[in-house]
Amino acid sequence: MTFRGVYVPLITPFTEDGEVAVEALDGLARAVLDEGAAGLVALGTTAEVAMLAGEERQAVVEVCAKVCRERGATLVVGAGTSDTRGSVEALRGLKDQADAALVTVPSFVRPSEAGVLAHFTVLSEQSPVPLIVYNIPYRTGQSVGAATLRRLGELPMVTGVKHAVGGVDQDTVALLADLPEDFAVLAGDDPFFSALLALGASGGILASAHLHTGRFVELLEAWSSGDVAHARALGHRLSVMSASLFAEPNPTVVKGVLHARGLIPTASVRLPLLPAGQASIEAAVRLL
Repeated sequence: MTFRGVYVPLITPFTEDGEVAVEALDGLARAVLDEGAAGLVALGTTAEVAMLAGEERQAVVEVCAKVCRERGATLVVGAGTSDTRGSVEALRGLKDQADAALVTVPSFVRPSEAGVLAHFTVLSEQSPVPLIVYNIPYRTGQSVGAATLRRLGELPMVTGVKHAVGGVDQDTVALLADLPEDFAVLAGDDPFFSALLALGASGGILASAHLHTGRFVELLEAWSSGDVAHARALGHRLSVMSASLFAEPNPTVVKGVLHARGLIPTASVRLPLLPAGQASIEAAVRLL
């Protein structure tokens, strides 16, 4: 698969009773696709996946899969663990459910870059769906350099990377200057979406795109068409808005804003997360 466009890693909305708000999830999925998102990501970090029970995870995937099938959109599902064997089992469970899997670089165990390559080599050999590597060293404790990312991109089932290194570093520049064929770099740090597009990224997986999805799509098209003046100005505005949505741990502010706009029944999150403060929500709403 070739990944290009804006993909929205959906939150998991909860009811007043703390259950998954299935109807609200369905509505959010349809709304972002209506505004031009290329697809959805289910069970990402933004979904509070670590705090969902097994049956809740399945319900979330089923809702997202149904909407994507109806709209002809791409569904990516978060999968994998720090254990290679466990990751293989998780990926096998995605057969006939997802178009691709978003797989985080093994966290906590902190393998060498050679170990990361060996991990994804095994997954590539056994996964029934294409893989997007999730490179997010500030969560995993494991940095993966441009040379290793290129080697990952040469694996037959690895189709791209969600690149979230907390900025635009030398490895980011080096990777985008020399990409493997048919290997997509998707921005994963929302405030740097425009900067990565300017360097040649093909899209992004962006929690901020729950809001003003169409503007993020517009930004992608502006860079793609060479409308630099418009892209630069719009990129600055979206970057400021995105930063406000990460003023507190993700997805607390996003949920607060969605609730304030009447799009989800509550702003509830599950422990150990706490709801965002009203000041953070109001600051983000003003920037919308």
